[in-house]
Amino acid sequence: MAGKHGCPCCPNTEEPRAVPLSTAKAQTALAPADQLWSTSRDQAVRLRMEGSGPASETPITVHQLFMETVENYGDRPALVSKTEGQWVTLTWRQYYEQCRAAAKSFLKLGLERYYGVGILGFNSAEWFISDVGCIFAGGLATGIYTTNSPEACQYVAESCEANILVVENQKQLEKILQVKDQLPHLKAIVQYKGELQQKAPFLYTWAEFMKQGEDVPDEQLDAVIDSLRANECCTLIFTSGTTGHPKGVMLSHDNLTWTVRTAAPGAGLKYGEEVLVSYLPLSHVAAQLIDMWMCVCFAMKTYFADPDALKGSLVNTLKEARPTCFLGVPRVWEKMQEKMKAAGAKASPMRSAVAGWAKSIGLQYNYSVMNGENQVPWGFMLANNLVFKRVREALGLDRCKLCFTGAAPVTKDTLEYFMSLNMPLLELYGMSESSGPHTISSNSSYCIASCGKVMPGAKTKLENPDQDGSGEICFWGRHVFMGYLNMPDKTTEALDQDGWLHSGDLGRHNKNDFLFITGRIKELIITAGGENIPPVLIEDSVKSEVAIISNAMLIGDKLKFLSIMITLKCVLDDNGDPTDALTPEALSFCQQHDVTATTVSGIIANKEPAIYTAIQEGIERVNARATSNAQKIQKFVILEQDFSIGGGELGPTMKLRRPIVVKMYQEKINELYGVTTEK
Repeated sequence: MAGKHGCPCCPNTEEPRAVPLSTAKAQTALAPADQLWSTSRDQAVRLRMEGSGPASETPITVHQLFMETVENYGDRPALVSKTEGQWVTLTWRQYYEQCRAAAKSFLKLGLERYYGVGILGFNSAEWFISDVGCIFAGGLATGIYTTNSPEACQYVAESCEANILVVENQKQLEKILQVKDQLPHLKAIVQYKGELQQKAPFLYTWAEFMKQGEDVPDEQLDAVIDSLRANECCTLIFTSGTTGHPKGVMLSHDNLTWTVRTAAPGAGLKYGEEVLVSYLPLSHVAAQLIDMWMCVCFAMKTYFADPDALKGSLVNTLKEARPTCFLGVPRVWEKMQEKMKAAGAKASPMRSAVAGWAKSIGLQYNYSVMNGENQVPWGFMLANNLVFKRVREALGLDRCKLCFTGAAPVTKDTLEYFMSLNMPLLELYGMSESSGPHTISSNSSYCIASCGKVMPGAKTKLENPDQDGSGEICFWGRHVFMGYLNMPDKTTEALDQDGWLHSGDLGRHNKNDFLFITGRIKELIITAGGENIPPVLIEDSVKSEVAIISNAMLIGDKLKFLSIMITLKCVLDDNGDPTDALTPEALSFCQQHDVTATTVSGIIANKEPAIYTAIQEGIERVNARATSNAQKIQKFVILEQDFSIGGGELGPTMKLRRPIVVKMYQEKINELYGVTTEK
């Protein structure tokens, strides 16, 4: 049985006790269910419980998890937001009270059991309160990506049968008003930032919304909370479909509460002491699980970043908040690496020499930790004082014990760069369908380029392994989702008859049980000659060989040979869209090759021989390491502009959307392969 905080690593010998709650029944009741999966919003599932170990933890609802934190840490700070330049703090007790107030208002506005509340906006206290309040009121909390078009918003809102939509501002409100007539279940829209620019009986400001439920009696809300069951759905995560419509991943109370209680203890988090910055899209499972539910579980303090965090303001928030753990998608870490390299290029020869020496010591030390030797090389303390500490302070990560990376593949070059600065990036791996994590790395257990080991209480199976031991990664555990809302066919594609979740990813284990992702079944390029080629490793190698390259995408499916489309590092505008201007790092690459161009178009227009030759030589170095001739790149083309979320080439977490890129650049691909298209 778990210890006093529900932590599976500190057992206690007392009788198993129910979480002490003012309102909930003494013991968690589960709704009757005999199936492991469901696609109906109101149907419970059988939990993958076991007789002992972490998988035997008593299931609890989101409300019970929250209440335990309020009772133990009620006066500690929970949410910290910036209002007119000043930080404003809500304690855990205030946060809980506001979630209850929001829940009452949702009930008052007509939220029906198992119907949706869609939330469309950047991370904020109101986002959290809307999500948790919706769950308390018996609804299904549904995040909608802020980058979605009106049609995409309509699809998600209609799928979850949203009774209420919570939007950030006028810009997001306008999207909903365009499609409101196609949302038959919608009763109200709440705008949480700024004044309403129009009046309508169904429109509410945040202040008006929070007052709506004042006359709803506590008993009415408590009755709903008491009726919540841990094996029923409380949250929908819509996968950002790279092909076809997004699927609504149904997550139960137990999916969320069991996952955070089980996955996190190995990371060495301390209750009531950790600090986090919330900035990644909350409609994505990783941000929701870490920013919202891990924080509830460990009574963490969350600072909200500014909406332009990913365009450059994130570092300011990090410096003010000084988080103790931080999750970055690979692009965030790459951006930090590029900035630091650009700064390093301007340093004096003396400083460059010191930094180079310190980094070699940092890399040596972190490889020794990784290999379990823990040998501190001579000069490490000096390197730490001269370089590592200063870098961490400049990034706002001086207190950060855990630097996580996840949601997309990260290059070995980036991993080694941060290892050399004594900041090992800990890879996590999982999917929306596994409530976020499945394998986890920790400071005491990581292996470069692997994504860690399976979390306690869960299991991994590799199906149909090849001669190298690489097979499809399948998951088992209480973190495995309930099913896709209203999509039985897709659900039975993802879950086999025994209830194993098929990831579509290929992986292998090393002798120490670390999992390595070797490719993706759907991403595999199968050439005309029938060779199976995982593109990511080759793309990453090309990027790390040639410093001016930003993105790379391998082409060759059903074609005779491989070619690669590449983009150059360019400055982003205020919307995060690529411009024509080269970044400082790209400019210094040009200068090293005696090229005076300052724009992407300038390089392409003149087919700058020195740059094209440098890229060709980088590709040849990658080809020299290829496992077969079929894996060698024969041709390349430089695209006029970099990939971006706004352009459609990248998904919300910066994942490459291959089918979309192929469609966009079909003409360029035809040229590479000498295909003549009928005019």
